[in-house]
Amino acid sequence: MATSSRVEEVHIIWTTGGLSCDGDTVSITAATQPSLEDIVMGAIPGLPKVHLHNPVVAFELGGDSFMTWFYQAERGEIDPFVLVVEGSIPNEKIKTEGYWAAQGVNPDTGQPIPTTEWIDRLAPKALAVVAIGTCATYGGIHAMQGNPTGAMGLADYLGWGWKSKAGIPIVNVPGCPVQPDNFMETLLYLLYQVAGMSPMIPLDDLGRPTWLFGKTVHEGCDRGSYYEQGQFATEYGSPLCLVKLGCWGPVVQCNVPKRGWMAGIGGCPNVGGICIGCTMPGFPDKFMPFMDEPPGAKFSTTVVTAWGSAIRGLRSLTNTTLNKEPSWRHKKQQLTTGYSPTWKQ
Repeated sequence: MATSSRVEEVHIIWTTGGLSCDGDTVSITAATQPSLEDIVMGAIPGLPKVHLHNPVVAFELGGDSFMTWFYQAERGEIDPFVLVVEGSIPNEKIKTEGYWAAQGVNPDTGQPIPTTEWIDRLAPKALAVVAIGTCATYGGIHAMQGNPTGAMGLADYLGWGWKSKAGIPIVNVPGCPVQPDNFMETLLYLLYQVAGMSPMIPLDDLGRPTWLFGKTVHEGCDRGSYYEQGQFATEYGSPLCLVKLGCWGPVVQCNVPKRGWMAGIGGCPNVGGICIGCTMPGFPDKFMPFMDEPPGAKFSTTVVTAWGSAIRGLRSLTNTTLNKEPSWRHKKQQLTTGYSPTWKQ
């Protein structure tokens, strides 16, 4: 549901204090639909004034001045605000000393403030909570088998049924890193919802925006037609389907091949790279080893190859007939004019 009253300004409190490489923040600086600059500079009609507080792109000269925004949000002096979490959430209960991840310093103890504590302080007061990137959404690389930190996604930490004070579920925008426009478009939707101009953001059962993650890589891939024709690449550099080289596109929910990466250009299969499933909750464990042909592909490609040759033959025959003018156009001699250019005369 949309908010009922007009909101004049909104703050985005963005923590990268989890187990993170900051790659998602770097990625969104390339967004164009909309761009980060469009949102913070007020170039989009109808939006409230947006204040962004991200440690990677902050202009503040010192850490203490930047952290002021977090303390203000905790005290309720900034309202409303959207909490964006980047990086996986470590389990601070399984260590014997120290901390796994932290941001800022507790003035009373002089010790770093764990990321989990910041989430505990801020999430209940946020209008919406967004997890950006696969690490924050589902645990990602840090949560793979054998990790010592107990890393998890934000919904694993807060609970999959958790909702903000405005009744908004956790919004998950996965990707390693996140596709720039996917995140900015999601943020734009939430800002319009805050402004009372959009209904409740539509999410699937894993918290992903449905319009962005409702289709598979394969369904948006330019190489998809080669799959059904049984034409598969056996080496990199080929324009054919990449499934036999380890591409998981047919079963991975991601719109990168259709959307591209920057300004509609790029995206893994578009530039010859296989899909390794980086937007999925099972990443990376269920997709390793990355360069091996997926188990299901061994069966499906064998079946497709068997009838793909026949399909190609029939299509070639039809293509040949369509590349000829209809026969009635040349049955009578007078239909062919024998035109001779004047410059030949």
